[in-house]
Amino acid sequence: MVRALFPGTFDPIHYGHIDIAERASKLFDEIIVAVYDKPLKNLLLSPEERLYLTQECLKAIPNVKVVGYSGLTVAFAQQIKAKAIVRGLRVFSDFEHEFRMALANHHLAPEIEVVALITSDRHTFLSSTTVREVASLNGDISMMVPPLVKEALKKRFLALGEDQTVVPPTYLRD
Repeated sequence: MVRALFPGTFDPIHYGHIDIAERASKLFDEIIVAVYDKPLKNLLLSPEERLYLTQECLKAIPNVKVVGYSGLTVAFAQQIKAKAIVRGLRVFSDFEHEFRMALANHHLAPEIEVVALITSDRHTFLSSTTVREVASLNGDISMMVPPLVKEALKKRFLALGEDQTVVPPTYLRD
């Protein structure tokens, strides 16, 4: 059995993530989608919320299991005996970051391969950052995320109120 790890913060999970998980599930016997709990960036949703939403959004894929994790991704991959780490690539700028990460992981665990799946063209604009920003401005995110995620974001931004600082303004306000 060939197990692959698909790690991420999934803050929030969106249709691009779901597409990568579905496609990876056809290449490997088992996909472990791992929700990282303590990234070095501002998070909108708690680890528990991200884990729940990811589990719900991927539950229809029989060979996908969703878990939370901490620490070094490649060490977690070794712990669960994954043969590969799956990553999604949207645009050229993703490649440089993913390439450096893959090289570092290869030095740490040469037995684990990194497999990059190119995003489907309908998802190239999607990122969790974009979803968060559009949602924070009360924009329509229904084409970006499943209804459950849309509702969770709506509730979160209502709770944060008008003066939220979790989502820094980037470009959609201009």
